[in-house]
Amino acid sequence: MSLTIDIHALQTLPPSNVNRDDTGAPKSAIYGGVPRQRVSSQSWKRAMRQAFERELGQEEVGYRTKRVAGLVTERVRSLTKAAGQEWEEEKAAAAARSLFTTAGFSLSVPKSKDGEAERAAETGYLMFLSDRQIQAAAQHVIDSDGQKLERKKVKELLDTSHSIDIAMFGRMVADDASYNVDASVQVAHAIGIHASAPEFDYFTAVDDVVEDAEETGAGMIGTVQMMSSTLYRYATIDVESLVANLGDEQAAHAAISAFLRAFITSIPSGKQNTFAANTLPELVYVTVRDGRSVSLVNAFEVAITSEDGSGRRREGAEKLAAEERNIRDAYGLTPLAAFVLGLGDLTAPFDGLAERVSLPDLVEKVSGAVTSAGDRR
Repeated sequence: MSLTIDIHALQTLPPSNVNRDDTGAPKSAIYGGVPRQRVSSQSWKRAMRQAFERELGQEEVGYRTKRVAGLVTERVRSLTKAAGQEWEEEKAAAAARSLFTTAGFSLSVPKSKDGEAERAAETGYLMFLSDRQIQAAAQHVIDSDGQKLERKKVKELLDTSHSIDIAMFGRMVADDASYNVDASVQVAHAIGIHASAPEFDYFTAVDDVVEDAEETGAGMIGTVQMMSSTLYRYATIDVESLVANLGDEQAAHAAISAFLRAFITSIPSGKQNTFAANTLPELVYVTVRDGRSVSLVNAFEVAITSEDGSGRRREGAEKLAAEERNIRDAYGLTPLAAFVLGLGDLTAPFDGLAERVSLPDLVEKVSGAVTSAGDRR
């Protein structure tokens, strides 16, 4: 059986629009027959990748871009300059294109706009490469210096030493599926635990010069949509898969710790200058399981109404704990370890289910539980 880590969180957002659809409205979904606010997994994963970069540095995260050839070109020029033999732009770019075509990737040069310099070759889709892969590819180009590149060697360089975000969230390469990386982490769309609908904020902007002249009228008017919800968030980590993707057990443990911190502290950036919805989860429940992952989203299939005045956060915590108890009773799926952190008395419903911890304790104790589980295997 696989060792998995399930992370559940309740997080309340005030009026905000952290993740919007093509019309500018906050994303939503029908669940339990009622409309709920939704924040896509892609949006929150992007926020987590940015958190990884802030905590671990660019060398530990990947670049997701069509301009991979340009990245290798820049790295080649940087490395050769440091060695006192800087390659010309044209030579470095040609060598980078040769590397990616040898690897089997399709490249094309986008048409430049009038007056714009010729653009570098690009892939037809966003490609995900780690900083270490770019460094290794650039060094191989320099070492080869005009010699024919071998596909086997190039493939090895571009398909090993994955960054933490590639190892966790996976990689798909349209040109060659053998470069694909299966994700070791699944992230659910966050969904409101109660019914909600978008509201409109009507705003005006004043023209300062017009105002100084004591003239009337707004410089512009408009509307922006917003929602406010308590969200259920969920993600799960397949530990064995993560170890395989990173190729190192210690690196996997460090990645798990970074993911826990990023999942809990990150937030999507949509419209944050307008709403500043910079909240933290009020409750986080984490389990280490020897077996399949288990989402607790069905605790909220019946939308919370908080008619008793206790508040959605309190009722949400109670329903989440009740769902966990019901699953343990019905299926016998008792985790190897369980931890809960939260604000005030929101952790009380988890008495007997999980050990109360702070965020620093959580990271340390989950790592310890994973190590202990591995030692018992």
